[in-house]
Amino acid sequence: MKKPSLLQIIVHIGGWAPLALLVFDFYRNNLTANPIQAIEQRTGIQALTFLLLSLACTPLASIAGWKELLQRRKALGNYGFLYAAVHVLIFWGLDYGFNMNAILRDVGTKWYIIIGLLAFLLLLPLAVTSFKYWMKRLGKSWKRLHTLVYFISPLVAVHFLLSIKGDIFHLQGNISQPVLYGSIALILLVLRISPVKRTLIGLRTRLQELNPLKRDNSLPPQRKIEEKRA
Repeated sequence: MKKPSLLQIIVHIGGWAPLALLVFDFYRNNLTANPIQAIEQRTGIQALTFLLLSLACTPLASIAGWKELLQRRKALGNYGFLYAAVHVLIFWGLDYGFNMNAILRDVGTKWYIIIGLLAFLLLLPLAVTSFKYWMKRLGKSWKRLHTLVYFISPLVAVHFLLSIKGDIFHLQGNISQPVLYGSIALILLVLRISPVKRTLIGLRTRLQELNPLKRDNSLPPQRKIEEKRA
């Protein structure tokens, strides 16, 4: 059995820790005066956090050369789905008492519900097909399907922004957190643009060439001896 890496351990501990803390706070009655709203907000923020971390893996692996991030991308995405599913379940079950008529009535009047529901429905097939069986079964179509994450993360950020009490156009209310998440999503999408990615990879390569330690280690043994003699 392959020994788990430090990053793998951190990802899984970080994935379950917020849920464990939420359960702990629930039993301690430490979820503010409106516990349902607190659970919805915390699970929604965690879902967006893990989706952005998953989205960050590919550009950071290319730009920083940290290839192990690609192996942790799926786990981070699955944790994002886990918290999104809990978020939706709390909203549907505790907020609306599983009353579909009430939800359908509000869907037409509240844009944050429409956008949030759309994001979750797009995320659902990604979670279902995250297993190796579907990767082999779908082939190249699997990769095209999972590019939906590029649309889901911005949608969730917009859902977050519309769900809080504030006005982004007049910079009023509690908008700092959703604006921060939305900005991070935008930056991660920009990093995927080929010219931007190539420029940053080229910059990393040049910085590595300027590093005397890395440059010395890259030389063949005979060349190192000659340079030391000189």
